[in-house]
Amino acid sequence: MEHTALGRTGLKVSRLCLGTMNFGPHTSEPDSFAMMDRALELGLNFFDTANVYGWKLGEGITEQILGRWFAQGGGRREQVVLATKVYGRMGDGPNDRRLSAYQIRRACEDSLRRLQTDHLDLYQMHHIDRDTPWDELWQAMSVLVQQGKVLYVGSSNFAGWHIAQAQAAAADRHFLGLVSEQCLYNLKDRMVELEVLPAARAYGLGVIPYSPLAGGLLGGALKKSKTGRRATPDKQKQIQANRKRLAAYERLCTELGAEPADVALGWLLGRPGVTAPIIGPRTQAQFDGGLRALGLKLDEAALKRLDEIWPGPGGEAPEAFAW
Repeated sequence: MEHTALGRTGLKVSRLCLGTMNFGPHTSEPDSFAMMDRALELGLNFFDTANVYGWKLGEGITEQILGRWFAQGGGRREQVVLATKVYGRMGDGPNDRRLSAYQIRRACEDSLRRLQTDHLDLYQMHHIDRDTPWDELWQAMSVLVQQGKVLYVGSSNFAGWHIAQAQAAAADRHFLGLVSEQCLYNLKDRMVELEVLPAARAYGLGVIPYSPLAGGLLGGALKKSKTGRRATPDKQKQIQANRKRLAAYERLCTELGAEPADVALGWLLGRPGVTAPIIGPRTQAQFDGGLRALGLKLDEAALKRLDEIWPGPGGEAPEAFAW
């Protein structure tokens, strides 16, 4: 397993990140444990979760699963770069969500308890909070860093100008600020190429793309359109809306002799500035399949064809829409 620096930090993470959102709702605890054990065997040391995962209000089911896995010992916690998130609603009270100092402190303590650990390696803001000033937010995060409960801070779903605002405010406090941005990025969804990716590069943030297969569309949706989540009405609607491009994409993958999911993930791994795409397997077979992309190298001809099928926004702003 290849490892790389997370943004401008000295922290080394695997080129793939194990997303745990399915642990609990779709993947049993024993199967989740087996998948995490397998990840460590392969050198995949970057795990991502969130306090809201498990989708039962306030319970943090997925974090609890990880916590029980860590509690088995054997150096599990020490080998993992652990990332979780704060922002989502965790209770019925007015302060049980978002990014006030009050909520950040309490949410961090709750995540530490569920995860059965004394620190979070990467604490990510799950969304921008337009109602909380940066001074309040960074003061809360700096206290957690001083206490040793958080090592690095990251963002998720930020716009490029939010990253710039965050870093300017952190610099005023002589604080490291953001080290990563987790964003929606795949062959189909490329809007972050306009401003988010340039901002991340300029400020030294690692990029952690989620949904690399566009919710399964890029994983061979036409061949598998009648099975699993692809058979749902919403997914069928997306398949029909993208049928022409999906057909061209899957033909190209056949020509390349590679699975569509591997091509989509391999393309993302080759994008400048991308640190580690998040794979969110439900099964061990899906997990093993995601590893194949690490050995896939797409040549210039293939990359050109992919750009023709799935065109991006035209490059970086403002050249993408102005002279």
